[in-house]
Amino acid sequence: MAKNDVCDPLLAPVVDSSYQSCSSSALKKRKYHRSKGVPVEDVNHPEHHLDSSLHQPNSIFADYPDFKRVLVFLAAYLGIGSLCFFLVSHQIKGNKTNGIIDAVYFCIVTMTTVGYGDLVPDSVVSKLLACAFVFIGMALVGFILSKAADYIVEKQEIIMVKAIHMHEKCSPVEMLREVETNRSKYKVITALTFLLILVCSGILFLCLKEGLDLFDAFYCVCATITTLGYGDKSFSTSGGRLFASFWILISTICLAQFFYSVAELYTERRRQSLVNWVLSRKLTVSDLEAADLDNDKVVSAAEFVVYKLKEMGKISEEDIAVVMAGFKSLDIDHSGTLTIADLLNPE
Repeated sequence: MAKNDVCDPLLAPVVDSSYQSCSSSALKKRKYHRSKGVPVEDVNHPEHHLDSSLHQPNSIFADYPDFKRVLVFLAAYLGIGSLCFFLVSHQIKGNKTNGIIDAVYFCIVTMTTVGYGDLVPDSVVSKLLACAFVFIGMALVGFILSKAADYIVEKQEIIMVKAIHMHEKCSPVEMLREVETNRSKYKVITALTFLLILVCSGILFLCLKEGLDLFDAFYCVCATITTLGYGDKSFSTSGGRLFASFWILISTICLAQFFYSVAELYTERRRQSLVNWVLSRKLTVSDLEAADLDNDKVVSAAEFVVYKLKEMGKISEEDIAVVMAGFKSLDIDHSGTLTIADLLNPE
């Protein structure tokens, strides 16, 4: 659609800004690819663009935290926490094995709020340290690490789609479209797959290395990943606690990610049901009156689109008011349309 084809005042500012931003971004792409030695004709090729977006996480998931920063925060927390708990290890009672491993294990158990009770603080200093580190750990798990886990799960969606359609010939364009269309579903499947792998590995380790029977191992895994942590069954050997230091952190975050993905899928399905209902229901006279924003007894395509978007809950009256205020400020001659003269001759 050409820019000049849009005459409706409701859509003109949106199309105008989109046209300018697209032209600007296209020019920047050409300049960038010329400097990199990439032929200009390949820049706007859809498969070239989509294929590169499958391998460059910043092109799709630009709002996720820097993994180096996540690792720095995690390493700092575990390093300082383990050192503090190691220094006060004589003030912690319970079933002890190796001093360093116990300190890391106790730090992880505190951080994830599992709290088995096999190691507990037994002095004012150690209790104050535990109180401080549990709040810091909850913030770290809840904000930074959960975002990183969400990023990892979404990045595995491409691999999962490729595996599902292994025997089909799918272009990068079709692959990306499939991921975008069923993003919530693939997030649930991916998170569930990781969770089952972690549950099975935990059960297997507890059976082989900790000497638990199959039922007790399953019971311990469930109590751990849900952070229930009764403490009657836990990791009691130095090797088990070393394994648990990694496994507990990953499995508890993965379970939280799975529940979040399920809730997201449910919300997405309800939103889609609302959209389908809005698009399929018959219009009434009252609908036409409500859609007639300028009260001229005629509903234009732009007014119809705005009305339907409001019904779907995608925009609100406040959003429309803000956009219209911006349009009126640009419409210098009050003609109800935007022209180059309006932009070149501001008040």
